[in-house]
Amino acid sequence: MANTVLIGQYRETNSVFHRLDPRTKILCIIVLMLSFLMLETFISYAIATIVVMGILLLSKIPLHVFVKGLKPLLLILIFTFLYQLVFTEGKVIWSYSFIELTVEGLQNGIRFVWRIVLLILLASMLTLTTKPLSLADALVKLLSPLSKINVPVEQFSLMIVIAIRFIPTILQELDRILLAQKARGYDLSSIPLLKRIFAYIPILIPLIFTIVQRAEQLTYAIDARAYGNGRGRTSYKQLKFQYIDYHVAFIVIIVVVILLIIKIWGI
Repeated sequence: MANTVLIGQYRETNSVFHRLDPRTKILCIIVLMLSFLMLETFISYAIATIVVMGILLLSKIPLHVFVKGLKPLLLILIFTFLYQLVFTEGKVIWSYSFIELTVEGLQNGIRFVWRIVLLILLASMLTLTTKPLSLADALVKLLSPLSKINVPVEQFSLMIVIAIRFIPTILQELDRILLAQKARGYDLSSIPLLKRIFAYIPILIPLIFTIVQRAEQLTYAIDARAYGNGRGRTSYKQLKFQYIDYHVAFIVIIVVVILLIIKIWGI
């Protein structure tokens, strides 16, 4: 399970996106994700899909990594699609008792699921192509103006990076607990789905206990390295924008402008 999660893992490849400044990746991904919220027509979705697929291919990360990463979200995607299909009013295409399926519901379900998949794939590129320390340094640089009003930027950036990095760690601990339960003859995969949901409740107790232990150990490690509040700390590798960063930012601006024009003109 830990190997299937997209957010929080780093994959080393010699790609264009790995060489980008992390500040460029953060800003460009945020701008693209905001522009994807404007998607309405098929043309806009097609352009967004081409952009995301191009990014995935240029990252040189195997596509099966993204496919495996979407599998744990399959239940959420199905629920989102069915919710829009059943509860959206419009032209009825099929009905049974009080359940009515509409054309508008089918269209909304496809659009919502399509948009969620695009946003997840786009967001995953940030952690898959950026090391945690580089991501923390980038957040500190981007949020540095807030330090003038006494906002603990360094601590906030470290907290965000640790939270992201802990996602695969938590899933890894869950896998370990499930294997321990299976070794004792308690296999959750053999239990029906509805009962399996309630069967996970007793597992949450050792999982939470382990997470608290990990957090406490991490706190001791940070204190042992005299990190403190992080203010005034320097980095061995300084962040610096290169020509490739400006080129990528220019391409992102063009994509956003095209999507905005499509939104305004209703193409």
